[in-house]
Amino acid sequence: MENKTNESGNFTITGDWAAQSKKLKEQFSQLNDFDLKFEKGKENDLLKRVQDKLNKKREEVITIINKTESPAKAQ
Repeated sequence: MENKTNESGNFTITGDWAAQSKKLKEQFSQLNDFDLKFEKGKENDLLKRVQDKLNKKREEVITIINKTESPAKAQ
């Protein structure tokens, strides 16, 4: 599954958010549980919190979140 932006421009989170948020916290130590709190239907609020904390644009944050959805490649 992949996180998607629907036709109305709203971002939806699919998949295992607990695993994704853990990866985000490991990658960006400034993010905390509150920043990554997921409530169905309030994905845009989550994006805004992460945007503000990371000082990045919406599209950048969506890309970052989508990358956490991909399984890690063996090295």
